[in-house]
Amino acid sequence: MDNLAYQDPPRVERIEGRTVLMSPRPRVAHNRVVFNLGRLLGNYLFGKTCVPFADGTDVFLDEENRYIPDAMIVCDRSKIKPDGVHGAPDLVVEVLSPSTMKNDRGAKMRHYAAAGVKEYWLITPLGKTVEVYYLENGRLELHETYACYTDEELAEMEPDDRAAAPQDIPVSLYEDFYISLRDLFWDVDAFQ
Repeated sequence: MDNLAYQDPPRVERIEGRTVLMSPRPRVAHNRVVFNLGRLLGNYLFGKTCVPFADGTDVFLDEENRYIPDAMIVCDRSKIKPDGVHGAPDLVVEVLSPSTMKNDRGAKMRHYAAAGVKEYWLITPLGKTVEVYYLENGRLELHETYACYTDEELAEMEPDDRAAAPQDIPVSLYEDFYISLRDLFWDVDAFQ
């Protein structure tokens, strides 16, 4: 019999005033990507002004919209309160799953843009892709889609195709901040 005293409360988001129950636990591949990303963000940002968060921190955009992104970076520390982040993070990352994809690409993306999120990433763990959106004229516009390739796949590509397949994602908040796709998707295949 389960001990109910030790069960986590359900995770919920508010999307356009509706309470949306989140999946109880993501798949292992999803968790690996979030863990890897949190480690990469934390390693780079250690000792810097901007603060990384990975899974579990609420973002309060307004009364109608409270989200729990998979990862984010907040550079304005005054937005960080004991119960979460109040206002737009600078970068938000969502790891897509079938149950969240519609909201991550739709209502949440629109509200993040309206609040002023500068950069928005959508990660597909099984496809090993990252869509990077930048805020332009009040909308999050697709800037680039990155795909992780093995050494063998890169070796088989024509030189022009290989040059068009960067394996590092620039983080727009810092000129020298890049996320390696191989590091991001490290060990994800082992648990699919």
